Amino acid sequence: MSWYDPILDRVRSRPPIVSVVPLRGVIGSLGPLRRGLSVDAVGPLLQAAFRPRSVTAVALVVNSPGGSPAQSELIAGRIRDLAAEYDKPVIAFVEDVAASGGYWLACAADEIRVTPTSIVGSIGVISASFGFQDAIARLGVERRVHTAGSRKSLLDPFRPEQAEDVEHLTAIQQEMHARFIAWVRSRRGDRLKPEDEPELLEGKFWTGARSVELGLADGEGELRRTLRERYGARTRFRVLSRSPGLARRLGLAGADGPGAADGALAGLADGLIGAVEERALWSRFGL
Repeated sequence: MSWYDPILDRVRSRPPIVSVVPLRGVIGSLGPLRRGLSVDAVGPLLQAAFRPRSVTAVALVVNSPGGSPAQSELIAGRIRDLAAEYDKPVIAFVEDVAASGGYWLACAADEIRVTPTSIVGSIGVISASFGFQDAIARLGVERRVHTAGSRKSLLDPFRPEQAEDVEHLTAIQQEMHARFIAWVRSRRGDRLKPEDEPELLEGKFWTGARSVELGLADGEGELRRTLRERYGARTRFRVLSRSPGLARRLGLAGADGPGAADGALAGLADGLIGAVEERALWSRFGL
């Protein structure tokens, strides 16, 4: 026996380690009071999850109704880049929802696990707004808008909807939808079963149990139980999380001087608007 044999034995006997990265919430900016998921916010967590040589796999805990297509694509791209760089498997575990952008994130994993009552899918693009032209007319408000560029006021909510504006928006949505579909197909491949559901990629969503049947997910399973069955009962979990300071959460970070109060009120207003938008996204899935 050489002097380093006991050291090697200890190394070999170390329990497997799985990094756990929570991806919970709406994707994109929601104002200073409510931070959404963005590549800037979760990028450091992902780097910390993949980097240690002792890590066996990375688990993503996904609970998101979607949000920004750009941030969805950026975060998913970062996950795939790190998985290739560090050669580690990625498993996504869906909690309540992986819909729209949330499903985009789940597809960054090599494997998707769900609960039977999860909501999965919503592979589509949506845009919603209101028209206020009649309201301001009743109030006797005269709105004055001056633009350089004949289409700069495109989709202005304070004027009647224009057919050419809707056509332009629809073209953009179709382009984004095609990109979303291409991503899902590249990640799920032959596991998808559009023959069982013609509208599989058209914005509908399903329960976790049905999503497995349709190939949107690979099976049911809770994170700790599933990974301990796979890697052994001694598997350890490194749960990474971001914890913003109270000042930043209140929109007060760096706020001092004469304009501090105005900045705080603006941050509060932005946060309230963000909360309403977030509530609307979750409510689409009964949550």
